[in-house]
Amino acid sequence: MHLLYGNNGQEDIMNPASPQQVAIVTDSTADLPLDLINKYGIHVIPLYLIMSGNTWRDGVDISPAKFYELLKTSPDFPKTSQPNEADFEGLFSKLSREADGIVAVLISNELSGTVASALAARAALPDIPIEIVDSRGVSMMEGYVVLSAARAAAQGEDLQSVAAAARALIGRTHVYFIVDTFEYLHRGGRIGAAVKLLGSALNIKPVLEIVDGVVKPLAQVRTRHKALNKVNELLEKQISPGQKIHISVINVAAAEDASRLKDELVARFQPVEIYETDCSPVLGAHVGPGTVGVAFYIE
Repeated sequence: MHLLYGNNGQEDIMNPASPQQVAIVTDSTADLPLDLINKYGIHVIPLYLIMSGNTWRDGVDISPAKFYELLKTSPDFPKTSQPNEADFEGLFSKLSREADGIVAVLISNELSGTVASALAARAALPDIPIEIVDSRGVSMMEGYVVLSAARAAAQGEDLQSVAAAARALIGRTHVYFIVDTFEYLHRGGRIGAAVKLLGSALNIKPVLEIVDGVVKPLAQVRTRHKALNKVNELLEKQISPGQKIHISVINVAAAEDASRLKDELVARFQPVEIYETDCSPVLGAHVGPGTVGVAFYIE
């Protein structure tokens, strides 16, 4: 059973269409579209969002739209927290009654303590076959690794083969993104004060990436429009003629820019598959409204 936000921010209860030999677990920061979660019976464990004296389970108690509306009026800066060991123990124990093994593909250990919580839960449940995979990424950079595992599980592969399918994609998935302000990355500890000050003073719109689980600058331009164009240019440099690319466009309260970018990417690269998805509230709390990103991998 999965608990995730629906169109109205209410809990939707969903069950996989059929049981799988290997259960697939990920966390709410993978930003997987709901139809893919349903199709592959993926189990999503939420991170926590803390603001104004409230604690919400990411994507369960609060939707992206509701969170970004609250963010406009709240005097408090949001904080986030990983699932704890007990959260994972409960889910792993439940899934062990339904599947022969579990593969959990999770947000980079450099960005969250989620992997550490999962490893502690596995140690407390030695009789359950569990593989923990650090995706080394976040959002659909992580999501594609999850999908690789889920597709292998759907084909009836065993535990080790499903985990291997996930690990084979690590290092091949990428994400480029632009933020509207450095404020959220700075407060979340992802960039230093000097970088924040310089970027704000010069009105720089950086193109950022995640490398080995760490946020790093990739390019610097002076306007948002140029930054979005730069993402296109950077993608083009990655692709050789005849190569097949999988793309996801991600946004934080920037649906119009994301939709326009998606149309440009389809026209320019004819991807094998393309998704458009909202960033989870937990991710949005770290990058801020106005963020647009592109996650991708090349076959």
